[in-house]
Amino acid sequence: MTVSAKPTKAKGARGKDDAHLVKRCLEGQESAWTDLIDKYKNLIFSIPLHYGFSEEDSADIFQAVCMDLLAELPRLREPQALPAWLIQVTRNKCFHRRRASQADQRQAIDDLDPAVATGSEPENIVSQVQQEQLLRDALSELAPRCRDLIRMLFLETPPRSYEEVARELQLAPGSIGFTRRNCLEKLRERLEAFGY
Repeated sequence: MTVSAKPTKAKGARGKDDAHLVKRCLEGQESAWTDLIDKYKNLIFSIPLHYGFSEEDSADIFQAVCMDLLAELPRLREPQALPAWLIQVTRNKCFHRRRASQADQRQAIDDLDPAVATGSEPENIVSQVQQEQLLRDALSELAPRCRDLIRMLFLETPPRSYEEVARELQLAPGSIGFTRRNCLEKLRERLEAFGY
């Protein structure tokens, strides 16, 4: 089974209960599998990217995690633990892929060791990844101009200058500060609506 690894907004799957989705998957409903993958694709795909894998390698890891999910779903005892399970499986896939490709470089393995890489407990990692997912969901609901402005000013490295942003968004350079404030306010409202 092939599923798309491209991070996108989950269409309607975000609010669906995991227990209900898992039950429908186990009943053989293809739409439930699609909803389950849509709900968690950004979470799964973000982890290898976080560890520095290319988009192609991240897509391969995503596919491997989805295959494990398909195989292990009947044995999943607690559907509410699914996000933590997905994070752990994805991190393990990253670790093993890095170890296989760089077996002679012990430092690369140490850099990817979950305890060393994050300095966090697994619960904190789950919380952090869930917050990042809420931010992506909130951003995806903004108007394209606001989404692009926030991406250019805050999410790109290095951030773009007001002049570049104004030129690309076809705005007056003097209006960027005001527009930025309005877009951030709309983002804050969406995040609050999501419980962030």
